[in-house]
Amino acid sequence: MPKPSVAELRPVVHPPGVKDRRSGEHWAGRLYMREVSLRIDRHLVTTRVTPNQLTYVMTVAGALAAPALLVPGIWGAVLGVVMVQLYLLFDCVDGEIARWKKQYSMSGVYLDRVAAYLCDAAVLVGFGLRGADLWGSGRIDWLWAFLGTLAALGAILIKAETDLVGVARHQQGMAPVKEAASEPRSSGVALARKAAAALKFHRLVLGIEASLLILVLAVVDQIRGDLFFSRLGIAVLAGIAVLQTLLHLVSILASSRLK
Repeated sequence: MPKPSVAELRPVVHPPGVKDRRSGEHWAGRLYMREVSLRIDRHLVTTRVTPNQLTYVMTVAGALAAPALLVPGIWGAVLGVVMVQLYLLFDCVDGEIARWKKQYSMSGVYLDRVAAYLCDAAVLVGFGLRGADLWGSGRIDWLWAFLGTLAALGAILIKAETDLVGVARHQQGMAPVKEAASEPRSSGVALARKAAAALKFHRLVLGIEASLLILVLAVVDQIRGDLFFSRLGIAVLAGIAVLQTLLHLVSILASSRLK
């Protein structure tokens, strides 16, 4: 079977709305990865590879970000970025192959969410262990591993708070929440939510953004010859994760999503 061209693939695997999803499409996907994934798709759509198999590959790539970050120096940070970018690539490809082959499954949706949880957690836990300096000549400082794990827990809870809205509504026999319901009923909470959205500081605890931040901090630390900025970054991300977990919970309770 001849491979389809990118022009043939695009209208099928990128139907209207895919790149415009407010909460379902990452900026990196819109900016470049959807174009890269199209080039990969054309080599896979004529094979027996299934979307779920690609989702498993995506999950493994995201999980490998943690051990990658344990490699000392800049190369560990580079490997971490590579693993997360591979995760993002296959996150695009699995859905695109599903649309082309019309192979949809609930297990695929479930696995996709598990992979998202795992990738964010792996990056932050790996960052914490990196800050603990496991392979250094001095004493291992487990404080940074703890803070990295705390940041990972916060990142997971933020996603869980969103997903549990759907669970709560389903158990009450209600329809899926609409985007307009996410607006807080309180003007004060709405203003705080808009300010946080404008600053976008909360995105730093997501795997893609966190991996890029880790690379920048690794470069600075390489110049300094220590882990000062990486450890500062771990502390900042832990603080952001804890604060955002609380703010996100308040935002949900103050909105109409549970009404």
